[in-house]
Amino acid sequence: MKKVLSIVAVAVLSAAFVSCGPSKEEMEARAKAVSDSTAAVAQAQADSLAKVAADAEAAVAAAAAHVADSLAQAHVADSLAHLKGGKKH
Repeated sequence: MKKVLSIVAVAVLSAAFVSCGPSKEEMEARAKAVSDSTAAVAQAQADSLAKVAADAEAAVAAAAAHVADSLAQAHVADSLAHLKGGKKH
């Protein structure tokens, strides 16, 4: 009798643990939430990398403009020095 009672008790406890677990819908919702958050992180990383690339391109463009301005100023200074017949400093 004790053995049968022990087996029944184990069966009841096992059924209780199984029935207290998450349902199929809950598991699917959890998996979708994980998938959505992973996609959001990937999108944030892509956006961040795109911003870094855009900032780098802007910095290169600004440096190129600065070099062009400096060369233009040097050319003007050379032309003025040539017209005056002197040498530039």
